[in-house]
Amino acid sequence: MPTRNKKAVKRNAPKSGSEHILAIDVGGTGLKAAIIDANGQMKTERVRVATPHPCTPDQLVDALAQLVAPLIEQVQPACISIGFPGVVRNNRILTAPHFGIEGWHDIALADSLARRLGDLPVRMINDAEMQGFAAIEGRGLEFVLTLGTGAGTAMFRDGELMPHLELAHHPVSKKGVAYDEYIGEAAREQVGNKRWSRRVEKVIGILESLVNYDKLWIGGGNAARIKFKLPANVAIVSNDAGIEGGAKLWHPLSVRETRQFPEATEKTGRFKPK
Repeated sequence: MPTRNKKAVKRNAPKSGSEHILAIDVGGTGLKAAIIDANGQMKTERVRVATPHPCTPDQLVDALAQLVAPLIEQVQPACISIGFPGVVRNNRILTAPHFGIEGWHDIALADSLARRLGDLPVRMINDAEMQGFAAIEGRGLEFVLTLGTGAGTAMFRDGELMPHLELAHHPVSKKGVAYDEYIGEAAREQVGNKRWSRRVEKVIGILESLVNYDKLWIGGGNAARIKFKLPANVAIVSNDAGIEGGAKLWHPLSVRETRQFPEATEKTGRFKPK
């Protein structure tokens, strides 16, 4: 068995009893952050800057470090939570569709930012998943659809995060158009709010048949642009949910340590069952 990186393990374990979490919501058009407590309540104001374009991993780390510096001066966080718009596995970015393909595969962005901020413990997941943590009720099958630069999805069962499915790249029409292209921001600007809203209604119908969810939560900056009456089991998520959900990344049962962080099930893992 290979030797484990002690520094990496440290980043997966915040100090006992710590409550201040630096929560970062990375978006295709905006970067947002705030320091929250263990319940997701903001302890500082929410700060935001435009996402750099084009954007390399190093440029994104620089932009995030500058964004959160004033927050850290106000309240010293014990750990970091990051929501990122792409496939994230074991704290590494596998895909970054809104940042390009070149230079964005298997990127340890979370660790790079943590080193810039004093080697704090850090966890990163998909942004729709992080948003869902702030919205879900913890009963039955709950699905999250985010409407922003693109379309993000996440699924929870009885409050537990399920394996990530990148449905944003799944075809939604006979022409092979994917969710990102069908209901993303570029599509809304092209076809207008009314037609875009009808497309969202169609996607909700598809997801209901595909997932058979008990509850659908819709978030993202464009959620407020929906023009039709939502079904009883569909609700809009607060625009702050992408930050507030960062608290749950440090709740072992919610994040499902065995899936998100495989080392937790090793014999010497920190979260080894008693």
